[in-house]
Amino acid sequence: MTTDPTTPARSALFAFADRLVDELASRDPLFATMAGVAGYDDQLPDFSLEHQADDERMLRASLLAVDAIAPLDDVDRIAKAVIVERLSSDLALLASGETRRTFSVISSPLSEIRQVFELMDARTPADAAVIATRLGAVSDSLGSWRDSLQAATSEQLPSRRHVLGVADQAQTYADGSYASFAQRVATSAAVDLDRSGLRAAAAAADDACGDLAAWLRTVVAPRTVLEDGCGRERYAPWATYFTGAELDLDELYRWGWEESRRIHERMVELAESMYPGVGGLRDASVRLDRDPGQLVDGTTELLARLRAFVDGAVQQLDGVHFDIDPRVRFCDVRLAPEGSASAAYYIPVSEDLSRPGTTWYPTMGATTFAWWRFPATWYHEAVPGHHLQSAIAMLAADRQSRFHRLRGWTSGYGEGWALYAERLMEELGGYASPAEEFGYLAGQALRANRVVVDIGLHLGFEAPGDLGVLGSLGDCSGRPWTAEMAVALLEEWAIEEHASAVSEVDRYLGLPGQAISYKVGQRRWLEVREAARERLGSRFDLKEFHRQALELGPVGLDLFAAEMTAWSAATDR
Repeated sequence: MTTDPTTPARSALFAFADRLVDELASRDPLFATMAGVAGYDDQLPDFSLEHQADDERMLRASLLAVDAIAPLDDVDRIAKAVIVERLSSDLALLASGETRRTFSVISSPLSEIRQVFELMDARTPADAAVIATRLGAVSDSLGSWRDSLQAATSEQLPSRRHVLGVADQAQTYADGSYASFAQRVATSAAVDLDRSGLRAAAAAADDACGDLAAWLRTVVAPRTVLEDGCGRERYAPWATYFTGAELDLDELYRWGWEESRRIHERMVELAESMYPGVGGLRDASVRLDRDPGQLVDGTTELLARLRAFVDGAVQQLDGVHFDIDPRVRFCDVRLAPEGSASAAYYIPVSEDLSRPGTTWYPTMGATTFAWWRFPATWYHEAVPGHHLQSAIAMLAADRQSRFHRLRGWTSGYGEGWALYAERLMEELGGYASPAEEFGYLAGQALRANRVVVDIGLHLGFEAPGDLGVLGSLGDCSGRPWTAEMAVALLEEWAIEEHASAVSEVDRYLGLPGQAISYKVGQRRWLEVREAARERLGSRFDLKEFHRQALELGPVGLDLFAAEMTAWSAATDR
């Protein structure tokens, strides 16, 4: 919840965290809008090298300042640990140039700027005026990013794959994305499209995207390298950043393959039970996609069904396995802007709770949808997944500093929880049919395969010796991993459509170490839960475990395991 400036902070550490959030919001208006920090919705970030250097100085100064603050108690101790870990990780990536070097269609200034407009209020003429001002800033903000890329050497840029992918994304936006958004704003805010300035500002934003697309293709792309893998030296810091854990990447690669095989065998069993004599997992998925009982016709019906599904999950879980605060029971479902990556995603509730947590679904142009693919995804994104986790953190102002709640996100903890949520719903009978279980396992297979191909591609590993045949590529056992092999694995083992598999692999190659955080995090969540269950025996309570773990808040996985072990010990006494 929003920090009341008239109420004294519980400690010097919490007061510092409040000031730090305000400083970060002033430096990054995208973060400010995402978190619900007021006062910056008419602005966009400066991505220039000068601003990046100033950010680096601010991070170093903040680390020195927080180091001098003595924690009052365990709450302060955890709050300090989160600040130090996150700022240190940010600084390491910024100082090394990795922050500038690593972008792709899933995460870049281009897509982050476009997404932020979807989070803004557009109900009044005053809202429309703020939006028009921010639209007018798109060109300068993208220009500052362009200037920073202009100064980069080939070694300071991502591979050609990602530059061209973002160029294509920019062209998608240029083809009227901002113009159509401005029209929606004018309608919802009841203002004239021209007199409000929305039309002209949106046209300028679309033009800026078109200019960026052409420049990326003709100027930047020729300077880039074709090599996609980043190597162990670059990969390890990213993996630590995304998981908050020190990892044995070789052991993790072997474990990922074991998980992939285990899940694959169960999927084969399910496919045969649904369709005896079926010709493989792909054939089973095609039959499910054509099953009239699975089809949802139109986006309106899909959104209605997903909203009802989320409401049903809340009713099933509240008071039994979680205590869900009435203020955050609602989780919205919306369609993602055109040009988004192909996977569904979640944006948290705002700091003051005025904007609900929202799940977003990219249709990729489709108008008919197969339901068996959705339940596990919405358990992951909404309830009991990201929405419940993020909302509980936002309400835990007595235990989590403002920085912790708004900037402490660690993918291993958060995505690990969401994948654990999918598994939890399997344990609770949340998949109503073999088809829904098949969809759940397909998602689990995707995350296990991510561990294998993300590490394999970036570290130059050979594929497992028992990988076998991957479609037209033949027997790939023992071959060095390539993007084509990774796409084929996702198509055959996780039954991803070709376009989605390509998008997934582009994502892995553009954001090293992030893809493994889901399965690594789920593994840690399950290990921590089972350790507590074994320690406490008959006194173990699942709802209390969930409460304690979620109120701990987003932390690195190593800190999470240590704190939950301490909780188990305290409870045991």
